[in-house]
Amino acid sequence: MTPLLSVRDLTKRYGARIGCADVAFDLYPGEVMGIVGESGSGKTTLLNCLAGHLAPDTGEVIFDTRADGPLDTLTMSEPERRMLGRTDWAFVHQHARDGLRMGVSAGGNVGERLMAVGARHYGNIREQAVDWLGRVEIAADRVDDRPTAFSGGMQQRLQIARNLVTGPRLVFMDEPTGGLDVSVQARLLDLLRGLVRDMGLSAIIVTHDLAVVRLLADRLMVMKDGYVVETGLTDQVLDDPQHAYSQLLVSSVLQV
Repeated sequence: MTPLLSVRDLTKRYGARIGCADVAFDLYPGEVMGIVGESGSGKTTLLNCLAGHLAPDTGEVIFDTRADGPLDTLTMSEPERRMLGRTDWAFVHQHARDGLRMGVSAGGNVGERLMAVGARHYGNIREQAVDWLGRVEIAADRVDDRPTAFSGGMQQRLQIARNLVTGPRLVFMDEPTGGLDVSVQARLLDLLRGLVRDMGLSAIIVTHDLAVVRLLADRLMVMKDGYVVETGLTDQVLDDPQHAYSQLLVSSVLQV
C-alpha cells in the first residue's frame, strides 16, 4: 500500500535552537498518528511544518495526491498548497477562534469552505451546512447564529464541521481538546473518534494528553528536544515504554 504521507529527514531550526530534527515516518490511509511530548519538545513545530504553516530547513513531505500521485508538498507553489489545504487537508486548531470566522454565522463558516472549492448553489450549500452541524451535534436552528454565541465546546465542534465538510483525507489536529472542561473533552473525543472511523480519515494529532492518543491514535511518536525518541503502536508505547523519557511521561500521568 502506498503511504498517504511520507516524511523524510524533516528539520527546522530557530538559530541555534532545534525545533524538530531528522523526523521521518510514513502515514497510511485511515491511520491516526499521535505526537506527544512536553511543552518545547517540538511537536507543534513538527505539525506546522507538515501542514505547510512553517517552512522547514530540510526534508520532504510527500503526499499521495488524488490527481498526480505522490508529490513533495514543500516544492508546491503557494496556490497549489492552498488548494490542498481546502480539499484533501484540514487543520483543527487548539483555539477554535483561530480556525473560525467569528463574525460569520455557523452556516456561513461551513459554507465558506464549500465555496472555496467551487460550490455556488446557495440552497445546496446551506443544506450541507445544516447536515454537518447535525453531525457535530449542533442544532439546525443555530445555523444563523455566530460562533460568539457558542460555548467553547460548540465552537470546537463547529471548527471540525468547517474542516470536514469538503471530505479531506488528512486532518492535522493541534491539541483539539486543550482548554476544554473534562466533560466537554470526553464528548468531543467521542465525536472525533466516530468521524475518523466513519470517514476513514487519516490524522496527525499533537497533544500533551495521553488519554487523547490512547483513544484516537493507532501509532504514537514521543518527542523530546526536537527529536523523536520513541515510536510504535499506541498501546505498546503507553503500556511498555522503552525510552527513559517515555517512561517518565507515562509515569507522571499515572501518578496524577
